[in-house]
Amino acid sequence: MLLGFEHVGMTVRDMDRAIGFYCGLLGLRLALRKSSAGGEMGFFDAGGGMLEVSAPVPPATERSRDVPRGEAGMRHLTFAFDDVDGMIETLEAAGVEIVERPRNAIHREMIRRVAFVRDPDGILVELIERAPGR
Repeated sequence: MLLGFEHVGMTVRDMDRAIGFYCGLLGLRLALRKSSAGGEMGFFDAGGGMLEVSAPVPPATERSRDVPRGEAGMRHLTFAFDDVDGMIETLEAAGVEIVERPRNAIHREMIRRVAFVRDPDGILVELIERAPGR
């Protein structure tokens, strides 16, 4: 029996920078941070699941790349907020790269408003407001 969504794993170049973005700016909670000879591991609680974040030693040298449409893979991470426009203002003031400013969503049955930003490693992050009743 399925209990629920647990986590998605990702690699970052710098754990402190990832914590600053995901916890400091987006509001996730650092649930666990551990160091080992291979690097650092962190679990960031997003309220309905977690991000498993790995910062290997030696550090990753390249930014994340977008998955081309014809290639299988993860396209983006999505977090729900009560005010996407306000969150974009906060992120913009912090110098975060804004990919797409807030707009009305296409799939209005599920999502009311949507915007896209990039995390410090270039990972595409979608910010949404849920449709009424979700």
